Amino acid sequence: MYYPDELVEEVRSRSDVVDVIGNYVRLTKRGSTYFGLCPFHNEKTPSFSVTPSKQMYYCFGCGKGGNVFTFLMDYENITFSEAMKSLADRAGVSLPEREDPEAKKEASLRQTLLDINKEAGRYFYYQLKSPNGRHAYEYLRGRGLTDETIKHFGLGYSNPYSDDLYRYFKSKGYSDTILKETGLFSLSGKGAYDKFWNRVMFPIMDANSRIIGFGGRVMGEGEPKYLNSPETKLFDKSRNLYGLNYARQARKDFMIICEGYMDVIAMHQAGFTNAVASLGTALTSPQASLLKRYTSQLVLAYDSDGAGVKAAMRAIPLLRHAGHSIKVLNMRPYKDPDEFMKALGAEEFTKRIENAENYFLYQIAQTGKDFDLSDPEQKTRFSHEVAKRLAGIEDEMARSYYLDVICDRHMLPKDLMKKQVAYYGNQVGIMAKGDDRQDTREDAFEERTNIRNDAQKGLSRKDKENGIRKVERILLTWLSAEPRLFPKAAEILSPEDFEEGVYRQVAEKVWEGLKKGSVEPASIINAFVEDEEMLQEAVQIFNTPLPESLSREEREKAFSESIIRIRSNSLNQKGRTATDMKALQEIIREQNRLATLKIRLED
Repeated sequence: MYYPDELVEEVRSRSDVVDVIGNYVRLTKRGSTYFGLCPFHNEKTPSFSVTPSKQMYYCFGCGKGGNVFTFLMDYENITFSEAMKSLADRAGVSLPEREDPEAKKEASLRQTLLDINKEAGRYFYYQLKSPNGRHAYEYLRGRGLTDETIKHFGLGYSNPYSDDLYRYFKSKGYSDTILKETGLFSLSGKGAYDKFWNRVMFPIMDANSRIIGFGGRVMGEGEPKYLNSPETKLFDKSRNLYGLNYARQARKDFMIICEGYMDVIAMHQAGFTNAVASLGTALTSPQASLLKRYTSQLVLAYDSDGAGVKAAMRAIPLLRHAGHSIKVLNMRPYKDPDEFMKALGAEEFTKRIENAENYFLYQIAQTGKDFDLSDPEQKTRFSHEVAKRLAGIEDEMARSYYLDVICDRHMLPKDLMKKQVAYYGNQVGIMAKGDDRQDTREDAFEERTNIRNDAQKGLSRKDKENGIRKVERILLTWLSAEPRLFPKAAEILSPEDFEEGVYRQVAEKVWEGLKKGSVEPASIINAFVEDEEMLQEAVQIFNTPLPESLSREEREKAFSESIIRIRSNSLNQKGRTATDMKALQEIIREQNRLATLKIRLED
């Protein structure tokens, strides 16, 4: 539901960030800031800060940050509207009732579908424990599942009758119109039939543990072996993950992605409660983005057969594009996590996770299997393929580390490879998207230290912003912290000088606030709460460490250089698109003036 900005700001301003977060996290005051253990990743030393003056939180470990709205949205996995209602109730602010009859009708339908799914889950569970479901129960027990695990995941059984569930819900008074919307039934002129029958049933839950669909494995012969609910108003298999409702509560700093329901269940039973799986299809971009809400560190535990390798190779670019750091687990000689766990147990699986392979080296290794490396011609082709991929690594240090490791592993001549990488780099430039762009300083450095048996862990997060954005971030943070400097900056800069996107939008709001005398960072980031990536960029702007212990001259120099660089970058961009000679001459004159600019700061 839409709420006016004034009402949103009233609720936010009446919801003290320390009081709200203090209900979930134990906070200790240090100076003017409060610290505690981050609820969004696993840590032993508090790096989660809550700043009353900004009414914001920020974790220096995982980079998660925001205001009271985003905290509730992330911690409780709720929508902005739900967070708004929760905080309004807490603050004693009355919200307008939803007036839209269509929206009310839609909400009522969704709730009815959720109620039917919940009842269907209960029915399937009851059938599993009945005499009719004995063979299905024995199948699950034979797969090594305990009664506790079966109950925890709500596993069940659909009877071997084509209209068993349909008759059950008709007896409860539901209409065919509603039942058709559930995806549990097929209705036509020939009659009504259950989608699932004679199958072990796996309830599929959203992140809030509400049943939104089902998966079923056939008992005995029959096709398909696994069947999922069709797309409904509740269920979109491309935007949900099996086991996420439990995995998000594990509070670990990484998640494990596998392929099937049984893999997830077996791993959770063994203590790996941070495991999830896609829903019978290849991993999708929405699923990769969904995972980013909870972690940026992933371990792929796909099947070790050819299909599993292909699935991993397809998933890696999607996950990288979403901003994840990825490692790939080696389960050989076993096919999947379920088999591995039965054969070697949880302790050995933990060791495999610790030794999981860096995704880029995994890609290279799998690519090498497409060539006969004993044949000089094919090894040359492989070398060129490796060089192309290395040329796509933007960070020079990372590129060097990867080149050394790959040459050692695949016995490639380093000097020649360096020349070939340079050739492809000069030929096509640094590639900007897809599988070939590998901005991976952290991953390469970590792999290097692993090879050298270095025990160092927990490397810092990679910084993807380019240089100009770092400067813009520092200046915006500086102006927010010291509003008295704004007139000096405003003489030379305007929001239009900042990079397009989040930085320009934040600059516009900072300029607007400072013209009125103050800036409210927590209020500004309200504009980005519906977009996680943009939100975290905005949060970074207001949590950038500023230069400390500088003399007046050093402060003036830093402040001047920041303004000059931002304005100069803006002029350069205008110069690239300008076609009028007079405009170009004016740009050149201003660039010359900037070269001698010095800003004096008052004490």
